[in-house]
Amino acid sequence: MMKPEIGKTAGEIWKYLGRNGMVSLTDLPNKVKVNPERLHQAVGWLAREDKVKFTKEGRTTYIALTEPEINNYRETQCQL
Repeated sequence: MMKPEIGKTAGEIWKYLGRNGMVSLTDLPNKVKVNPERLHQAVGWLAREDKVKFTKEGRTTYIALTEPEINNYRETQCQL
């Protein structure tokens, strides 16, 4: 079943965005090192759960965590 794999990839993207902030959607597959199809599925998962926001600048679309998710990421880092 693919759902666990998509969820794992969503977690990897969430952590990457928490550590690094906004990144272009075209650069994200190279940063997270997953195949583009799985990456897009995971981005959709995060978007559906309102964990990410998108910004368009010119022809480039960027993705970042929403403010509540940035706070959640910071809280998880404080607990480590």
